[in-house]
Amino acid sequence: QVELVESGGGLVQAGDSLRLSCAASGRTFSDYAMGWFRQTPGKEREFVAYTTWTGASKGYADSVKGRFTISRENAKNMAYLQMNSLKPEDMGVYYCAADTSAAAFRVPGDSPNYWGQGTQVTVSS
Repeated sequence: QVELVESGGGLVQAGDSLRLSCAASGRTFSDYAMGWFRQTPGKEREFVAYTTWTGASKGYADSVKGRFTISRENAKNMAYLQMNSLKPEDMGVYYCAADTSAAAFRVPGDSPNYWGQGTQVTVSS
């Protein structure tokens, strides 16, 4: 079992930056691939980014490539999402997720086993 707690959301203006954090507890953090999803009202939750447990492989949604960076610190049981050049369409609730398999983030229709409660990101234009 892995427990995930997100933080760092808030209200920013378009063009600003924000860093989300995800604190993990429970089983060995380094055993898990980590990722981020987001959801806006009326839309399905969508994939944003993931990283393997070593950090050697990462993936991003096309909509955030070049602007968002995912990272992790296994020694601290932390994962991060650095978001730069934020746009109003980036607004939503951001969820941290974990799974023992990175495929849970890469395969359409698949879903990670563990989720945080989410943190709200609001971007004003």
